[in-house]
Amino acid sequence: MNGLKIGIANDVAMAAEALRRVVAGTRQHEVLWIARTGLEAVRMCAERRPDLILMDLNMPELDGVEATRRIMEESPCAILVVTGRPQDSVNQVFRALGAGALDVTATPILVPGHNEGGAQLLAKIRTMEKLIRHSGGSQGMSPRSATPPAERPESGVRTLLAIGASTGGPVAVARILAGWQAPADCAVVVVQHIDENFADHFARWLADQLAMPVRAIEHGDELMGGTVMIAKSNDHLVLDEKRHLGYDAVPKDYAYRPSVDVFFRCVAQHWRGDATGILLTGMGRDGAEGLLAMRRAGKTTVAQDQATSAVYGMPRAAAELDAAQLVLPLEKIGPFLRSTTGGRF
Repeated sequence: MNGLKIGIANDVAMAAEALRRVVAGTRQHEVLWIARTGLEAVRMCAERRPDLILMDLNMPELDGVEATRRIMEESPCAILVVTGRPQDSVNQVFRALGAGALDVTATPILVPGHNEGGAQLLAKIRTMEKLIRHSGGSQGMSPRSATPPAERPESGVRTLLAIGASTGGPVAVARILAGWQAPADCAVVVVQHIDENFADHFARWLADQLAMPVRAIEHGDELMGGTVMIAKSNDHLVLDEKRHLGYDAVPKDYAYRPSVDVFFRCVAQHWRGDATGILLTGMGRDGAEGLLAMRRAGKTTVAQDQATSAVYGMPRAAAELDAAQLVLPLEKIGPFLRSTTGGRF
């Protein structure tokens, strides 16, 4: 199988050279072009669209966030944010993820005889390659017999809202939950494709956007009402019959980590109360089959529509499987949840 054609967008010559060396050193992938400004990256992507762009955040003319937004609108392809210290640019990182970037990692550093951070970047590129191949390349980027519902639990959390998202997900999640305090008997669980090293930052960033508490999930946690709980591991989030949350590495070869499908299937199998599954914007097909399992288990299922998705991959797959009872624009998903679940505004 041929390697990826990769574009580099970085205005710092040493950083761009470090990225070029990491890619060239694989003898598998090809550097298609190097852009020194965000505007140049947009133009070069339109002229010679790569499989993957390594996108810096801080560049002249257009920063990485706006360059990502323009590219996803005009010439969509996979984008990996590669910047000096991602933890120092949390707001920019999540704006870029909301605009359509897939993930984030640190820029490798050139030192004599060594390229610090190169292995981490290559691991990200390998993951991106799996996602791209599984989604059918850049084309994948363009913008039942039901089981009777089981009885409600006697106390505690009675309603579960399960949200799955990938490309563009952080901003989409923030928008549908903004200004809402879920009722005390409703737990909200979010499975967002994001590296575990950045998951705690995601939880803190999301907490700044919302009116209710947000916490990252630790292995063995119980569901908490009135709280948004975030998957934080590269392993898959699972829910058992005793309502405990945990992480499982299996399936190990699954490109999407943590997997929305895995969690949605757990909800379908083990959750005895009311539940709603929401599948938001994202590249690939993760979550579609899990959403179908939830629908067949008598749960409510919703997918985001094409017009408001940063990447119409995961919701489209759900629509093709008839997994979603409702296909809604992003701005209508929040009001729908509030009308069916209650809570304070």
